[in-house]
Amino acid sequence: MNYKIVAYTEAVALIAIIAGFVFYAFVFAPGQPGSITLSGAGATFPAPLVQLWTEEFYDLTGVQINYEGIGSGGGIKQHTEKTVDFGASDPPMKDDEWTAAPGTLHVPVTIGGVVIVYNIPGIPTGLNFTGEVIANIFSRGVTRWNDQSLANLNPGSTLPDQDIIVCHRSDSSGTTMVFTSFLSAESETWSSNYGASKVISWPEETLGGKGNPGVAVLVQQNQYSIGYVELSYAIENNIPIGKVQNAAGKFVLPSMETLASAAAAASLVLPSGDESWISVGSFFNLQDVDKPNEGYPITSFSYILVYRELNVIPGMTQEKAKALTQFLWWATHSGQYYAPSLDYVPLPQEVVTHNEATLQMMTFNGQQLVD
Repeated sequence: MNYKIVAYTEAVALIAIIAGFVFYAFVFAPGQPGSITLSGAGATFPAPLVQLWTEEFYDLTGVQINYEGIGSGGGIKQHTEKTVDFGASDPPMKDDEWTAAPGTLHVPVTIGGVVIVYNIPGIPTGLNFTGEVIANIFSRGVTRWNDQSLANLNPGSTLPDQDIIVCHRSDSSGTTMVFTSFLSAESETWSSNYGASKVISWPEETLGGKGNPGVAVLVQQNQYSIGYVELSYAIENNIPIGKVQNAAGKFVLPSMETLASAAAAASLVLPSGDESWISVGSFFNLQDVDKPNEGYPITSFSYILVYRELNVIPGMTQEKAKALTQFLWWATHSGQYYAPSLDYVPLPQEVVTHNEATLQMMTFNGQQLVD
């Protein structure tokens, strides 16, 4: 274990919770329970963390927040149609999506990794995979577990002579977008035939599940299966996890430490919160970062999407707008304290500071909501 990284994440969490409560104490006062209700929808990856945040925030303020994990595509759609107070997406909005929802702000709220999970009797966590081999498996170019390409990567394992059952997301998914972006960078064949998208035309004889929970269940229920889910779902369901080769040639097991290492290794120049973030999605996955580090390669931000001017949302009031801004400030400060307990990586302080500038842009009827 990299204790420097653990100490770093704990320090970030402690600073965040102190800063958040100080801000809360001096700027906001608790409302009456049930007096304000907010709604959000989108990515399933951060759903356990967001739902914990809503519970803690309700206890603190009395503000009721209802969040539905329907996938990143659904979150972007509802945000664009203004049927929720905030959306959530794992990948940043594409430029055409961002243009269709003018005034959108990207607020990164946590860091996660897409991991390879499998169900092979007698084979524990730790099988080695390259991006090329993963692409070949999910495109059905490799169909047997004892295929030579897999055997060469795992000389110490006796792989069974069994068909590989491929499990994937059936819904519009940010997890799929992050996963297929990595495969497109690793495999020209994958890039040409499938590309990177929230929705993929998967080959026949594959199984689709809704949300990260759906894919996790499919893998658990089908021996000799393989799938991809966000790290916290793999850990929660105790499913064997594969190592993935990073740009430095190392086979890396996803963990809190290796995701934090990946984030530290990326030399990010973040755009302003009210600009397009599509470039961040492409190089935060780290497939093109050639540095000798222990970082896990399929790593990304997850975002909350809000409008800079909140009066564009039907039914929005000054009181609700202030509560929404209060929640986002709290989530990106004090809320980061809860991330490690659910296997999410806390935001680096540089990103927290960047979010502060973004949240200060939010207004209602032209009036700034955060001083």
